[in-house]
Amino acid sequence: MKKLTDDQRAEILEAGIDAFAQRGFHGASMQEIARAAGISVGVLYKYYADKEDFFNACLGHSLQSLEALLQTVTAREDKLLQYAAGIIRGLQAFSRAHPNHIRLYHQLTASSGPAARRLAEEVEGLTARLYTAYIARAQAAGDLRRDMDPRFFAFFFDNLLMMLQFSHCCDYYRARFALYCGADAGDDALVETELLKFLESAFTLERAAISHREEGEKPHDVCDCL
Repeated sequence: MKKLTDDQRAEILEAGIDAFAQRGFHGASMQEIARAAGISVGVLYKYYADKEDFFNACLGHSLQSLEALLQTVTAREDKLLQYAAGIIRGLQAFSRAHPNHIRLYHQLTASSGPAARRLAEEVEGLTARLYTAYIARAQAAGDLRRDMDPRFFAFFFDNLLMMLQFSHCCDYYRARFALYCGADAGDDALVETELLKFLESAFTLERAAISHREEGEKPHDVCDCL
């Protein structure tokens, strides 16, 4: 049997990602995946022991793509907003180019049982370490607010990015995004700008510096209907 090239194996993994993203682990069939990849199911089982082994290979392939993106963006030593802008821009482009990778990720978030923790560690481990370390370094350099725990802020930051990816690819989250933002939900540049404003306040404005209006004082420039 002729050995598959790296490109052919990548095509097979992409076919698997498409099937698992659309029909879930139990709904996707190895026969269907082999047919979509243009190979026999025997070839598929020559390289992967069983369905679970193949699923793990598909997940690993997807994670490598995301890891390569994050490593490229974070290789530069930028300020927080430039760093965040690069990640937002990269994830928006990745979500549009590889929607089924994000749908597969969404499938994993609903996992339960003993495998859930292992999957979370595989999927989230990289970003958890990357974001926490970056925030801690920027905080130590005096670029970010001092009254925060880098672990929690990394978690909140990643949650925003995760929801943004789902909002590009998953029907429910896409409809939710449109409900809040209308047609502007499809304007990537505007989404990036507004998210950066949110992040700038969250990461740089210390609690002691926030001024609250006195009781009874009417807020300025706020519509009376709010």
